[in-house]
Amino acid sequence: MALILGGGGLIGFGSFASAGEGSSSGQDGTLSAGASTIECPEVANALPGVPVEARTEVDRELALMDSQITEAYAKFADQKEQIQRDPQLAENAILNPLKDKRQASIDRIATAIGRVGEKPQGMDELAPCSLRDDGNDQNQGDNQDGNQDQGQDGGQDQGGNNQGQDNGGQDQGQDNGGQDGGQDNGGQVGNGPEESDFADIQSIQPNVKAPQAGNDASTGAFATDCGVNENGKFNPDNVIVAPGVANGAHHMHDYVGNQANDAFASDDDLANGDTTCQNQGDKSTYYWPVLRLQNGQNENDANADGGGKDQNIGEIQRPSEVTLNFVGSPVGKVTAMPRFLRIITGDAKALTNGDKNANASWSCTGFEDRQLRDKYPICPEGSKVVRSFKFQSCWDGQNIDSANHRTHVSFANENGECADGFRAIPQLVQRIVYDVPPGPGFALDSFPEQLHKPITDHGDFINVFDEKLMNDLVDCINNGQKCGPGEVAPKPDETQAPEPDESQAPEPSNSVEAPPAPEETDKPDEGGAAPKPDDTTGPDETPAAPSKPAEENEEQQQPARTPPPGETAPGAAAPEAGVPAEPKQQVLKAATQEVTPPRAYNTPAQAANAAAPQGGLADTGARMWPLAAGALLLVAGVVLLRVRGRGGNARHL
Repeated sequence: MALILGGGGLIGFGSFASAGEGSSSGQDGTLSAGASTIECPEVANALPGVPVEARTEVDRELALMDSQITEAYAKFADQKEQIQRDPQLAENAILNPLKDKRQASIDRIATAIGRVGEKPQGMDELAPCSLRDDGNDQNQGDNQDGNQDQGQDGGQDQGGNNQGQDNGGQDQGQDNGGQDGGQDNGGQVGNGPEESDFADIQSIQPNVKAPQAGNDASTGAFATDCGVNENGKFNPDNVIVAPGVANGAHHMHDYVGNQANDAFASDDDLANGDTTCQNQGDKSTYYWPVLRLQNGQNENDANADGGGKDQNIGEIQRPSEVTLNFVGSPVGKVTAMPRFLRIITGDAKALTNGDKNANASWSCTGFEDRQLRDKYPICPEGSKVVRSFKFQSCWDGQNIDSANHRTHVSFANENGECADGFRAIPQLVQRIVYDVPPGPGFALDSFPEQLHKPITDHGDFINVFDEKLMNDLVDCINNGQKCGPGEVAPKPDETQAPEPDESQAPEPSNSVEAPPAPEETDKPDEGGAAPKPDDTTGPDETPAAPSKPAEENEEQQQPARTPPPGETAPGAAAPEAGVPAEPKQQVLKAATQEVTPPRAYNTPAQAANAAAPQGGLADTGARMWPLAAGALLLVAGVVLLRVRGRGGNARHL
């Protein structure tokens, strides 16, 4: 009986341990219930205007306010369990001190503007912040009265309509496990992403259609090839939003083009910087948040600003392909962009600001007639992840920047026309492709409180074309030509646009086309497309990405990872585009393959291997031994009872 009881106990213990192990590892698809975040009104959006003389001081205060939120979020994350037991702790220890700091910054902003212009009034109500649950669109607290949406007129309402992206099937097929944002698979440790942030691309219905071309459309396209960041240039700065502030972005950026870009780069620095673009007349800078694998492996920035210190964890993935195309207007000619024009598309704070300025699409190669806006795609085997942007195509004709870095540019209306006082300029269409393992195993870098949501994706561009090349670009587009390396675009009737969502009643202007995918064996029948659900650029203006042979794409994936963020001095000159990584990086990579120390960057193939499930037979055996031992003891007990029973009967007879 003792053997039977002991065996049964071990079996019970083993079953409990196995259940607990599966639950915490995320391998059974069980994810965390969600996280909370800190929600604050966006002060920059509420500023009526900032005189040029005050912009430097205002930008620095706005960047300081971002840092204040980051620090408050870190404190909240550390004390989350205590706050759940005592909600008042959040007010006393986090929200009230944050309000005081924000109020001081707001006062300094108002004073700086008042020195050279009219002092803004009524900004005190922007100081308080609140806590909200992830996925809860209702503001929690008395101070979230819509201030985030102020100051965003001038054609910036492209994100209000979801353009058919909130399809009923987006949450299907998500029980793939492993992306709980805080379990033992290398997620963001309670900071996202979650299962609900992913959608199986095959469960999404096609939502892209072909547009109609206008008779006066400027149908040409100009491609510029600036590589895929082979030089490994990363930093957590943002010279547009937070000039002069190190770690102003609180997340790491990929850079192609200009190699002088950091927080302290002036226009002269950019003009004199090296470029990775094939055409050396293009010294523009193109940058976006990096994509990381969530496989439990640390990057070299695990203890650095913009990396682990700002809740951005995992191996940075270099794109396998980046295409940069400039296209025309559906209703007329375009004019040259001014040099040093700054454009930001998308909103890095869309989780807390709302989706008004969200402007990015996610899809998979071979399925680019299906676009996601607020979900990461789960791509089938052999398909690659695609993220794409269409930048604003109308300019106010005067300013290269604005107080909120948005209102000097805008999107065209539903007819493809620019608003009064704005003129059409070449539109940058950007497409970035990643060869990552299938499944929900990746995430964008983000501000910590934005929880790595896909809707926070964004792109930044500063025009540093020389005058001659910009004029050539404009002539190419206005004359209906296809210029640049390789094929740039199909004919107008081959492009595609997103299908409007009738249930959302979107404006016709938001139903637009997207950049078709390069010609690959896995492209969709009508050519891949990457629409922007919230763009209003009009029909028939988006080119395809340059077509590249498979051999070239393979070559782009082969070079070893280049130096990590900490090893590339900001603004330092970089090797010429296309130069392979030095052997030193390969030696470093080979010497740092263990999990514990930071690793050098891997090739996509190595990243795929690293993303494989970490538990093998030994791990399974370690969890199953109580079950096996219990079963043996149980069987032994039963046999012993039967033997003793027979022996007793014999002696009795």
